[in-house]
Amino acid sequence: MAEPQSIITLNIGSQTVSMGRFSRSKDGGLILKSYESTAILADPAAEMTRLPQVKLAVGELANKIGLSKDKIDYAISGQSVFTRFVKLPMLEDDDLEQLVAFEAQQHVPFPINEVIWDWQLLESPGSEREVVLVAIKGDALDELNDCVSEAGLKTGDVDTSPMALANAFRYNYGDSEETSLLIDIGARTSNLIYIEGKRVFTRSIAIGGAAITSAISKEYNVSYMEAESQKVSNGMVALDTRHTSQLDELTGALATCIRTALNRMPAEIARTTNFYRSQHGGSAPTRVYLAGGGANLPRIGDFFQEKLRLPVEFFNPLKRISVGQEVDVDKVSTQAHQLGELVGVALRSVDRAPIQIDLVPEVVQAERDEKRRRPFLIGAAAVTLAAFGVMYAGSSSKAGDAERKLASVQKRIKGLEQYSRPIEKQVKREEVIQAFADQFVQAHNGQRYWLELVDDLKQRFGSTHVWVTDMSPLINFKVGSEKPAEEAVRSDFASLAYGAEAAVEPKLDEPATIGKNNRPNPNYVAPMINAVRIKGLWRGAGGASRVNELVKKLTSESPFFTLEITDESGPRPVTRTMTPAEYSEIESMLKEEEYAATFTVTIPLKQPLPLQ
Repeated sequence: MAEPQSIITLNIGSQTVSMGRFSRSKDGGLILKSYESTAILADPAAEMTRLPQVKLAVGELANKIGLSKDKIDYAISGQSVFTRFVKLPMLEDDDLEQLVAFEAQQHVPFPINEVIWDWQLLESPGSEREVVLVAIKGDALDELNDCVSEAGLKTGDVDTSPMALANAFRYNYGDSEETSLLIDIGARTSNLIYIEGKRVFTRSIAIGGAAITSAISKEYNVSYMEAESQKVSNGMVALDTRHTSQLDELTGALATCIRTALNRMPAEIARTTNFYRSQHGGSAPTRVYLAGGGANLPRIGDFFQEKLRLPVEFFNPLKRISVGQEVDVDKVSTQAHQLGELVGVALRSVDRAPIQIDLVPEVVQAERDEKRRRPFLIGAAAVTLAAFGVMYAGSSSKAGDAERKLASVQKRIKGLEQYSRPIEKQVKREEVIQAFADQFVQAHNGQRYWLELVDDLKQRFGSTHVWVTDMSPLINFKVGSEKPAEEAVRSDFASLAYGAEAAVEPKLDEPATIGKNNRPNPNYVAPMINAVRIKGLWRGAGGASRVNELVKKLTSESPFFTLEITDESGPRPVTRTMTPAEYSEIESMLKEEEYAATFTVTIPLKQPLPLQ
């Protein structure tokens, strides 16, 4: 077991798990006493093989640092959480929490009872308030927390990687007056963290070290593990033709492949910067800091400096942190830019973390609540026992008093009955009003759902060789059905008058009710929007295959789309993955006189919506 005053922190990344032990310094800061890290060999996209390795990694690190039944605070990667920055009108603090709860239901793309979420009020200019909402699926958080508890550790605070990094940056570079961009390059995603004075804005983009490894694997037709080994041992980022001409042929080709895989990132950074400036009133960054395991590639700093035209340096989260004598200084110095999450989480224990997001698993919250209630329960038990003693002593004398009080209460009840009927009418009226309000809320939810779905599609279904020309929601789509799915939007919606209904009148096989008494029809199938048809064009070598690759990438990362369907053709329903032949129609050859060829893909939705 670690020393009682120790602060233990853990960072569960997609491909690296690290652990640190800190102590408080005399000036209220931190001293790093121990640090260990280990790599996860599994493909970060393969969650089923990754989690068992995470469990082993946490246990291994705990043994190295010498932990047993210690409380540990940990951070989870940005890819696992949903983060949204929301602007709110100026309200009294008493009303703020209710408004935030309402906004959480609108923005979180999952049922609110299935997620663990938290929020914090942020510094913002102008008359509006800004809060950050952070949520994670409850079952996903439980799986990560099991990795901690099975190592014999007790869960403390649960932070997220972007927020921990923001706290670490503010602590170490607090005197900086310029707008800074911290680029944390992880395995599956990269976190873009904008720090401007006391303001913070973050966004995760689906580009990371795994994308580079996959590009190498595809380019050289080798396994993922071999491609990862080549990237780590021989990889670097190509800068220009003069740079690659100085390298041997194999190293130069590998460096060029890595640069090509990274080329999407500057465009995403520019897009995020424009969004931060236009929607949140922020300023463009004037300096860039690199962090994360993906920043280990040689020449990557020069690459970003060339592309972003800004000074670039590596993030040092230990700038104001002391390092103990037991720590391997050489190891820490080479991996310092990867310690940001550990430092950011540890700063919470010394009250130096402005952002205090805490995603507490339900089982941990229940334990905390029980611990807080325990003293009160003991006191209540003592009071109850004393009360029973007094009651027993005076029970015989109070029996007559109880009968008289009962008669008096019954008389009062009869007198109050004249007020009950008006109250019941008022309750029914409130139920009617609530029904109308629910309709408005449902309409608002539907509007936000489609806006966020389109934005998600724009982010994940993009390529220089593939572009989308049309997207249509589909009603009651079913794989292999002889009856084609019906489009949910009228074909002439663009010419409709303002306010006219754009949804189609669905063709139902069975009516909702039958008979003169309008009994429910058991064969009725409610019209549901359960899929989206995407049409577009492809061009260039391999453009047709890129369409299917984009579909697989979209459905593996998006909270809206899936290729998992329930096949009911056999004796029992079976869940399976759609084949490319089932979801795509691709014009496989590009004619000589044509610039591009067409494609159509039909992708089911994870959460079907009723047609209204």
